[in-house]
Amino acid sequence: MTAASLNGQQTRRQSAMAVLVHAATAEIAGHLVAIDIPAHQALREPENGLVMLRGRIGGDGALFNLGEATVSRAAVRLSSGEVGFGYTLGRDHEKAGLIALCDALIQNEVFADAMEKQVLAPLRAHIADDRRRQAAETAATKVDFYTLVRGEG
Repeated sequence: MTAASLNGQQTRRQSAMAVLVHAATAEIAGHLVAIDIPAHQALREPENGLVMLRGRIGGDGALFNLGEATVSRAAVRLSSGEVGFGYTLGRDHEKAGLIALCDALIQNEVFADAMEKQVLAPLRAHIADDRRRQAAETAATKVDFYTLVRGEG
């Protein structure tokens, strides 16, 4: 593979992960039904772990450990050899496994287009709708504060 194709594949995988982590487990599973999923095996069964969350003082100052967060992770290999990894916040083993499967399918040229059209595009649209709805609800509660300047004479 050339550097450009590796970079394109990495970008495609990052874009897919950004969608999948924000989608509900049932939504991912529901959209995957439309795809004829090939044989695959779990390289790493879904498991829970912890990651350290780090912050910066004042947003750009010295690093400090904020605390730990629970994550679930999994790894899957397709029969064609592609390996997918899935991570998600919380203890959702099923979602971690589905994300890993989707990651592997995205890397397979046969399934990449189907994944984009039948899984990722509908999930992106749903997430965008949720964000617009949430923004509208938030905007409805906005309070505009203003100051009147009194004249001295």
